[in-house]
Amino acid sequence: MTPAVEDYLKKIFLLSTRGEDVTTGMLAREMHVSSPSVSAMVKRLVEGKLVLRTRTLCLTERGEQEALRVVRRHRLLESFLFSVLDMPWDEVHEEAEKLEHALSDRLEARIDAVLGHPTHDPHGDPIPGPDGRHDESWAQPLATAPQGCRFEVQRVSDQRSDVLRYLGECGLRPGTVIDVDELEPYGGPRWVRIDGERVPLSPLLVGLVHGRVLP
Repeated sequence: MTPAVEDYLKKIFLLSTRGEDVTTGMLAREMHVSSPSVSAMVKRLVEGKLVLRTRTLCLTERGEQEALRVVRRHRLLESFLFSVLDMPWDEVHEEAEKLEHALSDRLEARIDAVLGHPTHDPHGDPIPGPDGRHDESWAQPLATAPQGCRFEVQRVSDQRSDVLRYLGECGLRPGTVIDVDELEPYGGPRWVRIDGERVPLSPLLVGLVHGRVLP
């Protein structure tokens, strides 16, 4: 399980759990590599019985187990960097990407214990259990929340540090309860209230926030 193999398995897992039909072209775009490089790696993954290739790509049972192992380490590292080392939540993803391949089972278990066995990372992403049990399903998107409701933020996509930095400055993090105001027509912003302050969120930002409507 080289770092490159782990990266591909993790990416296929994350894309598929977001409802995407994973193709070699999509992987090339997402991983910023050439199509021939992706094709060569996919062939290797298929031969290793980690991936099934039909019209789309999907993980085998073993492939998913290996992907979950990497996802667990990544999210534990994000939690450790954020909670223990006080690193900003918009910086931990990139650092965890570098460290996840070098983390031993022993150190992983120690970090988990020190953190008190967390179930979610700083962005609200669920952390797979050590026994492999996991539910990656996403909560309701903010985009579908009705006007006038109160909405508890549970999860924010961590793929863009600049976006996370902006949302953090607005006070919009997992656990935050916001009031949902009107949606401007023709692709305009969704207005929300955070601690009483009215804030416009572009369609891009709204699409990254998930949670639940409060009763």
